[in-house]
Amino acid sequence: MLKTLHLTFILLSLSSFIGRVIISEIKPTLLEIKIIKIAPHIINSILIISGIALIFQGNWFASDYGWIIAKIFVLFIYIGLGILALKLKGQNKWLAFAAAVLCVIYIGVVAVTKNAFFFL
Repeated sequence: MLKTLHLTFILLSLSSFIGRVIISEIKPTLLEIKIIKIAPHIINSILIISGIALIFQGNWFASDYGWIIAKIFVLFIYIGLGILALKLKGQNKWLAFAAAVLCVIYIGVVAVTKNAFFFL
């Protein structure tokens, strides 16, 4: 049940990010609506809390946990790139957006493989 909740909020988080980037390009004034400003924070908070709960439920700190550290590190990079994607204009906006999506893909692959260096 907890894993399903976590996966659901991953999809909600990614969908809200993509939606906000599109809105920022089409009609940026919509980003000032209170629910559009607050909802992503609520979604991402539940996502992070469920992720922490999964770590303890799975007892993953008892074994090799380097992959968890890698996911957390890349999560911070994703957050920074997401902020840039929402604030920048032109080509830089889309480069930050693409890099943020690549971070999400990396985090997903690491979650499945439990290997931070799956590409080696």
